[in-house]
Amino acid sequence: MNDKITTFLNSGLLERYLIGKTSSGETELVETYIAKYQEVQNTYSTLQHNLEIVAKSNAIEVPKHVLDNILDEIDDVPVIKMTRSNTQKKWYKFSIAASIAALCFAVSSVYFYSQNQKLQNETAVVDEEIFDLRDDIAENRKALNEVMRQLIKLNNPETEKYIINGNERAKELKTVAYINPKEKTSMIDVVSLPKLPEEQCYQIWAELQGKMVSLGILNEADRKLMSIPYAENALALNITIEPKGGNNIASLENKVAEISLQ
Repeated sequence: MNDKITTFLNSGLLERYLIGKTSSGETELVETYIAKYQEVQNTYSTLQHNLEIVAKSNAIEVPKHVLDNILDEIDDVPVIKMTRSNTQKKWYKFSIAASIAALCFAVSSVYFYSQNQKLQNETAVVDEEIFDLRDDIAENRKALNEVMRQLIKLNNPETEKYIINGNERAKELKTVAYINPKEKTSMIDVVSLPKLPEEQCYQIWAELQGKMVSLGILNEADRKLMSIPYAENALALNITIEPKGGNNIASLENKVAEISLQ
C-alpha cells in the first residue's frame, strides 16, 4: 500500500463519507479513490459492514402499522430502470440502502416523538391523580379530626343531652341536642324530620327571658351532628315551621317541638 493511499485512509474522509458528512469536493475525491484503488474499496466494504452491525445493535422495532403505512405510500412510486456499470450498480445499491436507513431513522424519530408525547401525557395524568389523592387525604384527615373533636365533646361529662320529640303536628320529628355550658358549645343531631312543602322549613330557637333567638334552620338533608350557636342562659329550645329561608321572628303558632333546659 503506497503512502498516498495510507494518507487517504488515515484522513477520516472515508468514514465521514459513509455517514454523509463530506463536502461535494470531498465526496468526489472519495468516490475516485474507491473506484481506483482496491485497498480503498476493501476498507470501504469493511466500514459498511461495521456500520450495519452498529445500526442493528442500536435498532428498535418500529410498530408494524407505521412501516406498513409508509410502504403503502411508496407502492405507487414508479421505478426507473437504468443500465449501469458494476461500480454504478454498487453505488445504486448503496444509495438504496442509505435511503432505507434514512427512512428507518425518520420512522424511528416519529415513533420516539410519539412515545415521548404519550409518556408526558401519562406523567401529567399521574401527577394530577397524585395531587387529587393528596387533596382527598387532606379532606379525609380534616373530616376525621372533626369527628374526633365532636366525639370528645359528646363524651365530655359536662355535656348534657336533650332529646326533642315533635308534638301532634309533627309526630315523626326527633332531634337530639348536646349542650356544654362549661365550654359554651351546642350541637344538634337531626334524627328525623317530617317532610314539608318546598315553601316551608323547620327553624330552631332558643328561648331567652321571653325572647326567641334563632339558632338556625334544620334540614332533612343535614342528618348529621352539627354545631349550632350557644345561647347563654337559654330557658328552652323550640322548633317551628317557618317560610322557606327562615324567619326573623318565631311563628309560635307553628311550633312543632319544645324542650325545657332548666
